[in-house]
Amino acid sequence: MRPALDDGQRVWPAAELAAATAATANWLHDSGARVLATLLDNGAPFVVLDEAAAQAGVVHVPLPLFFSADQVQHALRAAGVDLLITVEPLARQWPVLPWVPATVAGHTLAVARLQSAPVALPPGTAKITFTSGSTGAPKGVCLSGAALQQVAQGLGDAMAPLGITRHLNALPFAVLLENIAGLMAPRAQGATVVTRPLAQLGLAGASGFDAAAFDTAVRALQPHSLILLPQMLRAWCVLLQRSGQHAPPDLKFVAVGGAAVGAPLVHAAQALGLPVGEGYGLSEGASVQTLNLPGHNRPGSAGRVLAHARLRVAPDGELHVAGSLFSGYLGDPTPVPDWWPTGDLGHIDADGFVHISGRKKHLLITAYGRNVSPEWVETALRSQPAVAQAVVFGDGQPALSAVLWPLNPTADDSLLQAAVDATNATLPDYARIPRWVRGGAAFDARSGLATANGRPQRDAILRAHAEALGLTGALSTQPA
Repeated sequence: MRPALDDGQRVWPAAELAAATAATANWLHDSGARVLATLLDNGAPFVVLDEAAAQAGVVHVPLPLFFSADQVQHALRAAGVDLLITVEPLARQWPVLPWVPATVAGHTLAVARLQSAPVALPPGTAKITFTSGSTGAPKGVCLSGAALQQVAQGLGDAMAPLGITRHLNALPFAVLLENIAGLMAPRAQGATVVTRPLAQLGLAGASGFDAAAFDTAVRALQPHSLILLPQMLRAWCVLLQRSGQHAPPDLKFVAVGGAAVGAPLVHAAQALGLPVGEGYGLSEGASVQTLNLPGHNRPGSAGRVLAHARLRVAPDGELHVAGSLFSGYLGDPTPVPDWWPTGDLGHIDADGFVHISGRKKHLLITAYGRNVSPEWVETALRSQPAVAQAVVFGDGQPALSAVLWPLNPTADDSLLQAAVDATNATLPDYARIPRWVRGGAAFDARSGLATANGRPQRDAILRAHAEALGLTGALSTQPA
C-alpha cells in the first residue's frame, strides 16, 4: 500500500497517519476548544490538525502565513478563535499570550488558549476560510463538512482516470484551493501527499517565486500532479524556454487557478510538455467548480462543470453556481440562496466549456459606450512574456490605459511597448491600449498595490498612477 504522506522528514503509512490524527482529535476534544486557528507552513502538523479538527467536531480556521499581523488578529476576533497553534518563532509576535508547547505529528508547536467570546456560526460549520481581503480586512466564509467533502469527491472522481498517485503541494495548505484540491481530494483517492516547507519549493510570502528552485524540487520529488497560480506557471514556462528544458517527465496534470490564465499561456505550457488545465472556483462554492482535464481541454476556457456543481448564466451574463455552497459569511445572518451570484461574467459554449470574461463590478464603459471587462485585456497583456502584472483603466474615458509591471524588473520599457503592441494586434480597436505606464513599484502587499495573496488593488494603483495616465478626473468614478 502506498504511503499517505511524505513530508521530507518521514514517510507516513496510512495507519500511522490515522493514529496520529486520532490522538490529536482526542486532545482537541479534551481541550474543550470550539474554534481552532492554525498558522503553519505546509507539513505533517497541518495535515494532522486539519483532519483531527474534523474528527473532533472543532471548527478549523487555517490562516495563511502571508497574512499581516492585523489580518491575523481580525480573523481571530471575527471567528471567535479560542485555540491558536503555530510554531515558536511566530509565537514571539504575541508575547503576551500564554504559550505552551505541544507535540503534533512529531513536531513541537506553540499552543495558546484565547479568551474569546463564542461567535454565532451557521449550523454545521466545519471550516472558515478567509478571503484575500481587498479592503484589508479578510472576509470569513463558513463551510460545512458536507460541502468540503462534495468538492473533494467531485475532484477525485474527475481525476481518477489520470492515475495520479503522488501530488505535490505547491500552494499553502491554508489556501482553500490547495486545502481541498491538493490535500482532501488526493487523500480521499488514496494518493500520496508530498509536502515540503514552501521555501524549499521557491515560494516566499504571498508572491515571491523562484522558478529555478521550484523546477529543481519538482524534478527531485517526481509528483504526478500540482496546482499552480498563473504567475507561477508563467515564470516556470519562461525558465523552461530559456534553458531549453522540457517538462518533468512524471507530471500527468498541472491544474492552474486563482486568476485568469489565458489561452496563449496554456498553449505555451503545453508546448513545453506541461499538462496544464485551467479551472474556476470560488470560496463561496467551496473552491473548484469547473476544470479542464487532459482529453477534455479547451485553452482559454475554465473547463466543464464538475459533478458536484451546477452553473447557469443569468440574463445579464453573470454566472450563478449551486451545489457545494458555503453556509454563510461570518457576522452576516443573511441566508445563502440556492443559486449564488458569483460576480463573474461569462458564458457556456455549445460543448459545455465555461468561459469567464471578467468581474461584473469591474466592467468599464468607455466614453463611446463600449463595455469592456478589464480582466479580458489584462489577461491578454499578461500572456506576453515580458509582462508580470497589468491593470487596465478607462471607465468614462475615450480609450483604455494600463499600468504594467514587468516579469523582469530590470527590463527596458521597449520590451513592455513591444508586449503592448503584440497585445493590441489581437484586440478590437475599442479594447486596445494606446497609453500605458510602468508601475512605480511591484504589485504586492508591501507596496500596498496588491492584497496579501497578490490580487491587484485597483483603487490604490489608480491613485498612484492617475497623473501619469492623465486620469486624475477618474479617481472618484473608476470601478473598485
